[in-house]
Amino acid sequence: MNHFYVYVLKSSGNKPLTYVGYTNNLKKRITLHNQGKGAKFTRGRKWKLIYKEIFNSKKMAQSREYYIKKDRKFRIELKNGEKSE
Repeated sequence: MNHFYVYVLKSSGNKPLTYVGYTNNLKKRITLHNQGKGAKFTRGRKWKLIYKEIFNSKKMAQSREYYIKKDRKFRIELKNGEKSE
């Protein structure tokens, strides 16, 4: 059975940013982001995984990704280390 991951990445630097995505191969996807081959927004930055969730269906993962992208409070808490994986 395939699993899908929703993940949140945090960039390094003085003003860190967060990025939310979904994939079925988390390790490969993070590597691609850090090699500048991921989403356009992530190019030119180094990223660290700060949060992940596992789902059994792509549809569920996409729905959760959308929700997290809109939940700025949750992303700020993750970025500041107030929530844990």
